[in-house]
Amino acid sequence: MRFPKPLLLAAAAVAAVSMLAGCSASGGSPDKLKFVNDKSWDFKAFSKVSQDQIDMGLDASTYADQDAFVAFVKQSLRTGKAPALFTWHTGGQLEELVDQGLVAETSSIWKEEIAKGDVAESVKDLYTIDGKQYCTPISVDNWVMYYDKAAYAEYGLQVPTTWQQLMDNAEVLKSHGIAPFWSSGGNPWAFVWFQIILAGSDLQLYKDLAAGKASYTDPGVVDAMNVWLDMEKKGFFSDPGSKTAPETQMKDGKLAMIPFGTWYASTISQVLKEGDDWGAFPIPSITDQGSTPVAIETAPVCATVKSSQKADALKYSQWWMSAKAQTAWSKQQGNLPFNPKSTASTQTFRDIGKEFAEPDKYDFYLRYYEATPTPILTAALDQFTGFMTNPGDPEPYLKGIEQVAKKYWADH
Repeated sequence: MRFPKPLLLAAAAVAAVSMLAGCSASGGSPDKLKFVNDKSWDFKAFSKVSQDQIDMGLDASTYADQDAFVAFVKQSLRTGKAPALFTWHTGGQLEELVDQGLVAETSSIWKEEIAKGDVAESVKDLYTIDGKQYCTPISVDNWVMYYDKAAYAEYGLQVPTTWQQLMDNAEVLKSHGIAPFWSSGGNPWAFVWFQIILAGSDLQLYKDLAAGKASYTDPGVVDAMNVWLDMEKKGFFSDPGSKTAPETQMKDGKLAMIPFGTWYASTISQVLKEGDDWGAFPIPSITDQGSTPVAIETAPVCATVKSSQKADALKYSQWWMSAKAQTAWSKQQGNLPFNPKSTASTQTFRDIGKEFAEPDKYDFYLRYYEATPTPILTAALDQFTGFMTNPGDPEPYLKGIEQVAKKYWADH
């Protein structure tokens, strides 16, 4: 995201690039690839797996601050000492780096992996820019609803298969003093309920909005925001300003449901046990659209053009898509692997994987964070945060986003 960067962060990023330039020519040891990332995942443990399987590991550096990470990546990729691999986002944020010639092309890898049946053709579209592919997926995550099994059992609730059943469950939970749904009023998660409600009401309108073919003030968008407003008025959400992690709120019995990607399993499982304490289910559609919309996100790993480790970085990227690597990644992270030849490590995601594989039952779409151009996304996150912290007539908030969107699409 393009957020204003404090001068101290920018200075720190420049200093980091200078330090990187003073490292070895490869930016890493001979059998390890220099890898910068913004994830909380255990890449050190995974590096041991890759060293066993392909004699290559990762020399990982993790940034906790998103602004510092973005500043570092954008500057370091321009140097001859760029890291071999880095994490990023698909959509407009990837296109920006590709346009500047900073990311290695992976078209041949995608052609080979699709031919082997290791990844779905539809996933390739997320990595395609002007007919060519860039980066490869660490994971491809479906958005589901995590729920507190203890609360559901105590109040006799069933896993919902319709939106009305979901709302009925929320009413029961609220009546017992439990916040039905997690809500975060701030970057980067302020988009979550807009995404769920709009796509669940009219997926085509959601896609048209992301592509600049519809306006944020269209009646359908206003209607979706009013559904959100009604849920706010009923007290269905946790405090959007709370600094307490959602999994901790659930552990404390204050929160019942959390919408997130399947990657979140590794986080929630740090405090709650999969299968015993938490489960997950597909988020029902609000209207009958013939199939249930499911948001997907993907975490790319990208090879840099200027790194002297580029060839090995591309080999490592391809291995990460293999059945062996995806099975190992799922075992470590507890998530749902994208390679159909892999095995999910938990029964929860083995069951959901089978559910999502049913023909024509689900319609997968790119989550709002990647589907929306960066300038519009930045404005939308601000407006959605304002809406959550001060719920009211949604039209002024939507007009604020549309003002930015109209200017952006006029220039593009």
